[in-house]
Amino acid sequence: MTSSATSDKIAVIGAGPVGISAARALKQKGIPYDQFEAESAVGGNWRHGVYHSAHIISSRKTTEFPDFPMPDNYPDFPSADQMLQYLNSYVEHFELAENIQFDTKVELVRPTEDGLWELTLSNGEKRIYDGVIICNGHHWDPRWPKYEGNFTGEIIHSKDYKEPSQLRGKRVLVIGGGNSACDIVVESARTAQSAHLSLRRGYWFLPKTFYGKPTAELLDTWMPVWMQRIYIGTLLKISVGDYRQYGLMKPDHQLFEHHPTINNELLHYLKHGKVKAHPDIKRFDGKTVEFTDGTREDFDLIVCGTGFNVSIPFLAPGVIEIEGSIVKTLWEIVAPKHRQLYIYGWAQARYGFGPLLTPASDLLADLILLQRSLSHPLSDVLETMKQPYPRTHLVDPMATLRKVNAIKRGLWILPLVDKYFMHNGSKHPYSSVDNGP
Repeated sequence: MTSSATSDKIAVIGAGPVGISAARALKQKGIPYDQFEAESAVGGNWRHGVYHSAHIISSRKTTEFPDFPMPDNYPDFPSADQMLQYLNSYVEHFELAENIQFDTKVELVRPTEDGLWELTLSNGEKRIYDGVIICNGHHWDPRWPKYEGNFTGEIIHSKDYKEPSQLRGKRVLVIGGGNSACDIVVESARTAQSAHLSLRRGYWFLPKTFYGKPTAELLDTWMPVWMQRIYIGTLLKISVGDYRQYGLMKPDHQLFEHHPTINNELLHYLKHGKVKAHPDIKRFDGKTVEFTDGTREDFDLIVCGTGFNVSIPFLAPGVIEIEGSIVKTLWEIVAPKHRQLYIYGWAQARYGFGPLLTPASDLLADLILLQRSLSHPLSDVLETMKQPYPRTHLVDPMATLRKVNAIKRGLWILPLVDKYFMHNGSKHPYSSVDNGP
C-alpha cells in the first residue's frame, strides 16, 4: 500500500505504562500523534507478561502517576488485576483511547531521505511521521541461559509462568535471583513437590516493608546513593543479618549497584527448608542437574528467571546501537544522528513508574516541540554540549528525578547552542528556523 501523509504527527509505538504516559503528555501539549498497540487493549506487560498472582514490588504511592493517583482502597502493593484496571482508568481519564490503533503491529520503522519517518504496519499500510516515540518495553524478549548437556524435562521462561497449577506435584528448579524468579520459587514452595533455587552470584534481598512502611517509600528524592546504602544497609543488618545464614551467597556487589530483589517470603522458606538454594548450574544430564559445587538433583521442571533482552526488532538496521542492555541514547531517550526519534522506557528503575514517567513524558513533549525549532538534530546539539551516553541500564530514581528537573530548567540553552556553536547543516523541512547565510 502507498504511504499516507501524516508528517505533522508523532507516532507512539506501544500502549503500556510508558506509552500512555507519553501520549498524555503529547495531548496536553497539543502535539498531534497516532499510537499503535499490537495487543487488543492497553497495559503492556501488565496485560500479557505477568503471572496471575503478581503484585507490584515498589508501592502504590511510588508507582501511581502523580496527576492520577490510585484509588484509596488499593493496598500498598496492588495486584496485577488492580494495576490493569488502574492503567485502563488512566487512559479513560485522559481520553487517550481515541488515538490508539489496537491490534496493529509496527513491522518497520525507517528514516526517509527528507528527515521524516516511515512506518510499515501489520495491515500493510505505510505512514509518514515527523517523529517516533518507541515504547515497546523490555519485558517481552526472554533471555535464555546456556549450559552444557541437555535437560529432558520441561523448561520454561518466567514469562511463560502464569499460575501455580504449572508447578503442582513437580520437582521445580528456578534459575535466577530477580523478583520474578523469587516469586516463582516461593510459589513452588507452597505448591510443588520440591522447590530449588540456583544463583550464579550473591544478591541483595530486601523485605517489602520496614516497620510497616514500604521499602521504596523510605528513600527521598534528595538522598544520594551512598546515603541510601547506609540507611537501607543498616536496616538489613538489624532485620535480616548475614545472607549466608540462609544458605545464600554473600552479595558480590554494593547495594544498588544492581537491582535488589524485593521479597519477604524467600528467606522465610529457606529457613523452613521449603526452598533449597544452589550455586550456578554446571551441566544438564537428562533430568539431572549438576551444580558447580558438585551436587546433583533431579527435576521435572526448570523455570528460567533469567531476564530479558532489550530489543527493537522493527527499527531499521543501523539506526540505533544496543550494547547488551544499554540503548545508546542521549539523556536516556534521544536517539543519535536522527531527528525526532526517541527510545523511551528502555532503562530499568528500582522504583515505581509513575513518579518518573510523568515528569519525563512532559520533558519529552518539550523536546519534540524544541526540535521543531532547531536547525540541527537535537542529538547533535547534545553531543556538542558533551552530554554523555548511558553506561548502565539501571536507573537510580532519585538521581533521575533531579536530572529531569535540571534539564527542564536548562532547555533555554539548546537553541543558543544550535544557533551559535554548531556548523550549519541541512535544514529539516518542517523546521521554522533558517540555517542562516
